[in-house]
Amino acid sequence: MTTQVSRPNRVAVLGLGAMGLPMATWLRGEFEVAGFDPMPERLELARAASIIPASTPAAAATDADVVVVAVRDRAQAEAALFGTEGAAGVMRAGAVVVLTSTIGPDAAIAIAQPLRDRGLLVVDAPISGGPVRAGNGDLLVVVGAGDDAMAVAKPVLDRLASSLILVGPRIGDGQLLKVINQLLAGVHIAAAAEAVALARGVGLDPATVINALTGGAAHSFMLADRGPRMVEVYERDPEVKSRVDIFVKDMGIVTDLARQAHVPTPLAAAAQQLYRQAEEAGLGARDDSSVVTMLSPRENG
Repeated sequence: MTTQVSRPNRVAVLGLGAMGLPMATWLRGEFEVAGFDPMPERLELARAASIIPASTPAAAATDADVVVVAVRDRAQAEAALFGTEGAAGVMRAGAVVVLTSTIGPDAAIAIAQPLRDRGLLVVDAPISGGPVRAGNGDLLVVVGAGDDAMAVAKPVLDRLASSLILVGPRIGDGQLLKVINQLLAGVHIAAAAEAVALARGVGLDPATVINALTGGAAHSFMLADRGPRMVEVYERDPEVKSRVDIFVKDMGIVTDLARQAHVPTPLAAAAQQLYRQAEEAGLGARDDSSVVTMLSPRENG
C-alpha cells in the first residue's frame, strides 16, 4: 500500500547541469532541496546556492517526497534511479519521481514500470525554456500523469512552470508533446543557421539581419535566442546553454517516432543531419548555435 504525501517538503534533483542547477536553485526558495551530480564542480555550485550536495543519487533521494530527474538521456536516467546507489532503492512508497528529461515515450514507460513496482508514483514531465527561464520558474512543462502522482508533484511543478499543461493521464503523454516541441525547435535552429549563413554569404551584417527579422513575420524564438549567439560564434565560442549533442539525441527521437507513426518529416530529417554533421566535426559539447559553422565556416567570414 502506498502512503499519500500531503505536500512535499524535501525535493531531490538528480542532475545539476544547465537545466538541473537553476531548477534546483529556484525550488530552494520554497522547499528543502538536495542535489546530486557526478561533477564535483556542479556540486560546489549547488552548495553555494544553499542546495544540500549529495555524493550519490541515493543520498540525495533519502527522505525526499519528490525526486526530479534532470539528466541528458535515458541511460543517465536509468543510472540515477536504478544504478549503484540509485535513488529508487531508498525512496519510500508514495514518493514521486518526476522525469523532466526528453527521452521519448517508450523510454519513459520502460522507466516508470519498475518504479511503480516499488510503490513509487511517476510523473512524465519534460520541460522546455532554457536555463534562464529554469532559474525563474518560467518553464513550459508538459505532463503525462495520473491523479495520485500529480497531486503530490503539482506544488513542485507549479514552482517550476509558468505554463503547466496536463496532456493526459498516461506516462509518455508528456514525452509525445515534447517530441513535437523538439521537432519545431530543432528545425527553427537549423533555419536560423541557414539565414545567418546566407546573410554572411551575400555580405550583409548578420546582426542587422537578425534585428530586422525579429520584428516581422519571419520572427521565431530560436532566431531571437540563437541568432545573436550564431553571430558571436565567429568571434568566440559562446556560453554553452544547449549542447549540439542534445539536439542530435532529440532529433533522433523525433525521427524515430515519426517513422513509427508513418508520418513523413523531411524538415526534421534535414535538421537532424545538420546536428549530426556538427557532432562529427567535434562540436557535440559546444552550444547548439555552433551548427551555423557547418554552413558558413569561420574562416569564410
